[in-house]
Amino acid sequence: MLDDIRSMSDVRKYTKLPDVPNEHWIVVRSYNELVDTINKLGLPTFVSLDHDLSYCHYGHGLNNDQIPYDSYTEKTGYDAAMFLCNECMKLEVKHPDFMVHSMNPVGKLNIESYINQYNKFTK
Repeated sequence: MLDDIRSMSDVRKYTKLPDVPNEHWIVVRSYNELVDTINKLGLPTFVSLDHDLSYCHYGHGLNNDQIPYDSYTEKTGYDAAMFLCNECMKLEVKHPDFMVHSMNPVGKLNIESYINQYNKFTK
């Protein structure tokens, strides 16, 4: 699970994560930590992504339909989705099962659309 502040218990309160005990999840707090974990352990079988991973991301996408990705210095869950899709492309596999638990509706849609589009065109 990629989230900068929430615990597994917090996310379980308002989502339907797979019924796997919390201790079987790996929680990463940043894009870089996700990349390091994937490079070390390989692709997960399921991933849950948050979009806003830094205080500078909060507020964007909540009241409009655009997120200023080019202005961010910290990577978002959208960047993580792109990284995961690139890793999947190298292995010629579909993206693992996923959910987006972000409270940012525009960011959530951006991540879901990116992964779904990747999977749509992957054999």
